[in-house]
Amino acid sequence: MKVFESMDVAGSSLTAHRLWMDTISSNLANINTTRTLAGGPYKRRVPVFAAMLDKTIGGYKDIGGVRVSEILEDPSAPRLTYQPEHPDANEEGYVAMPNVNLVREMTDMMVASRAYEANLAVADTAKTMWSGALEIMRG
Repeated sequence: MKVFESMDVAGSSLTAHRLWMDTISSNLANINTTRTLAGGPYKRRVPVFAAMLDKTIGGYKDIGGVRVSEILEDPSAPRLTYQPEHPDANEEGYVAMPNVNLVREMTDMMVASRAYEANLAVADTAKTMWSGALEIMRG
């Protein structure tokens, strides 16, 4: 068993949730991007979380942390808004806007931020506990 296993788990979660917040920031920054290099409007991106399992001699144990295995594009349809004067409007005057929903992104940002804060508290508590244990061993 690793001595700093709780720090490893919290650290991996901090990294994963920070990447989620970066992805949300990118989604919000592109909320009105109607034209991309790939063609069409920006597509919302979503991280996929996966467990990191530590390999032991007898197989795998559950504790190991979390990581972002990939970042996928949200397959939902773009929002159509009526803006006949927009340069990307179709024949009917509708513009395909990104499938980014401001309320969803802000809600996800709050969840990711709170998870980040919780894991920061875990890391801080583990650090305090290990510091206390070292003081006892010195004393």
